[in-house]
Amino acid sequence: MRALENGMNGLRAVRARALLSAKGFCMGMADVVPGVSGGTMAFILGIYTEFIAAIKSFDGATLLALLRLDFKTALRRPHFGFVIPLALGIGAALLFFTRVVPLPLLLEQRPEEVYSLFCGLIAGSIVSLLWDLRGLSVLEFALLALGVVAGYTLFGMAPVQTPEAAWFIALSGALAICAMMLPGVSGSFVLLILNKYTYVFNAIGYFRWSVLIPFAVGAVVGLILFSRLLSFVLARYYRFTVVSIAGLLMASLAFIWPFRESEALFPDFSRSVLTSLALLLLGFIAVVSISRRAAAQSRAASG
Repeated sequence: MRALENGMNGLRAVRARALLSAKGFCMGMADVVPGVSGGTMAFILGIYTEFIAAIKSFDGATLLALLRLDFKTALRRPHFGFVIPLALGIGAALLFFTRVVPLPLLLEQRPEEVYSLFCGLIAGSIVSLLWDLRGLSVLEFALLALGVVAGYTLFGMAPVQTPEAAWFIALSGALAICAMMLPGVSGSFVLLILNKYTYVFNAIGYFRWSVLIPFAVGAVVGLILFSRLLSFVLARYYRFTVVSIAGLLMASLAFIWPFRESEALFPDFSRSVLTSLALLLLGFIAVVSISRRAAAQSRAASG
């Protein structure tokens, strides 16, 4: 009888880890697309709090245990039971969307259509972020405007060519992973602004370790440090943080607008332009729908 009970418990554990890997796949899928946040997907799937807690579990005590070669303690402290299945799902999604459905290659071959989709996704993120605040104060409007100005200045300074040195790849990894943890902000979008989206995702798809190792080092450092800062800032200054992020995203639209090479805001209508506009609308609706679902689930959980 006990053997049967143990077997059932083991089966439940396997199912729970498989479900967690599936949720990780959804997060990874979101992370590949600029404008869709892995953090938002984690929130929708009901694992955002556990996600941040698992990251924070990699603390100084864990590092000290590793330095003392006390692997038993080091492996017991972090939430590996949560982290490993989630990471496997995220990794599978990254490989799928770089090898099976290669988004970086599509960005090079069909830039107008792909950037249109990205614009719609980012516009949907902006609307969703501001809608959840239910109105802005004068100070929050000022922070929104400041975010737009700061974003336009910063993104305008971003060079067309950025270095491929290990230090810059590590910095890109740290910034992208920090953005990924914020609901509503996309790590892939950060890579897009840094002109490293195609470079990094091609490296993931073809296992270019000279790129992946510094990127992973930067991502790990960003995860460990930013998860603590994120918990502090969101707990104390949530609305100010959100409106500032929304301002930065607004500014970004000017730099990834698919028709920015045209003299007019919209070029002459053609089948290609109509396809691009349809993709823009599709991206917008998708993100807003996902956000509304997340908000409904949050209200149901709190109620």
